Amino acid sequence: MTIEHYYTKTPKSKLVDYSFSAKVFGINLKFKTASGMYSPKKLDVGSIVHIEHAIIRNKDKVLDLGCGYGAVGITIKKLYPLSSVVMVDINERAVKYAKENAALNKVKAEVFQSDVFENVKDKDFNTILLNPPVNAGLKVCYKMIGGSFEHLKLGGTLQTVLRPREGGARLINKMKSVFGNVKILGSKSIYEVWISKKESSEPASEYNRSMANYCLLYTSPSPRDRTRSRMPSSA
Repeated sequence: MTIEHYYTKTPKSKLVDYSFSAKVFGINLKFKTASGMYSPKKLDVGSIVHIEHAIIRNKDKVLDLGCGYGAVGITIKKLYPLSSVVMVDINERAVKYAKENAALNKVKAEVFQSDVFENVKDKDFNTILLNPPVNAGLKVCYKMIGGSFEHLKLGGTLQTVLRPREGGARLINKMKSVFGNVKILGSKSIYEVWISKKESSEPASEYNRSMANYCLLYTSPSPRDRTRSRMPSSA
């Protein structure tokens, strides 16, 4: 029997509905969920840790990348009512419930289906929140990190919740490679929240390659110089 992963565009698993209530930072929330989504029976610890350590300003434009049924994005909108929140997920079932939960919790948010950044046109986000779907493979997670750089405005941040012992260390290194910086914001249980800031318009990896090529071009001897270096001295 094959177990269907939640990182699936169109879940084929039998639909089983759930619902639960949660309280985060004194805010009472209600969620409708279903099978074929991540943590459908309760608000998972990773999401709680992510919310607790997220750095958001009240008028920020925030993207909840891989939103699931909307727990993180909806809570952020409740905490920062002047923020603009966009929530996307590859999972069509999750998107449907995220829309319902936004209405249920009386928050205004833009919610739509997108395979990573496929349908995300805006590139002026102040903050992107991400709980990488490690079980979907590092290739998908790396694509999310790389795409986040392209969709943030200058000075914007990618904030991820990770499990260092389950692929997290590699993703931290990827964040450093793309952004040129990464630091921890906090931790709880097996989860850590890490942040990278977009400090230039070009990814750090591309900048480093450009500088390497520049140095090679202007420090390597020309063919003529190399020929001269092989010529015997006249002394």
